[in-house]
Amino acid sequence: MFNNQRYLTKGVQAEIPLELQLFMWECLDRMSEPKDYFQVFRLENLGGIQKITNFSEQPEYHKEYLIPTNKPITAKIYIIDSDTYSTMLLAEEY
Repeated sequence: MFNNQRYLTKGVQAEIPLELQLFMWECLDRMSEPKDYFQVFRLENLGGIQKITNFSEQPEYHKEYLIPTNKPITAKIYIIDSDTYSTMLLAEEY
């Protein structure tokens, strides 16, 4: 799962820095099986630090990351696997 062609929406391209996009894909690559086809990443500004929370429902999964950065952002990102491709999109684009 998530080992296929990867795409992102224009919203992600415009609003999410490339480093964070790559970090989220890497999180999925390192995640053990089984994985939910629908992954959620919540990005928050935690006092000048980028907090990223990755979670899913089935199987239940929850992991948090703290990344030092000069410009933390707040957003909710979905990464959805459809067996033939995976798409990263902003929650409001769903």
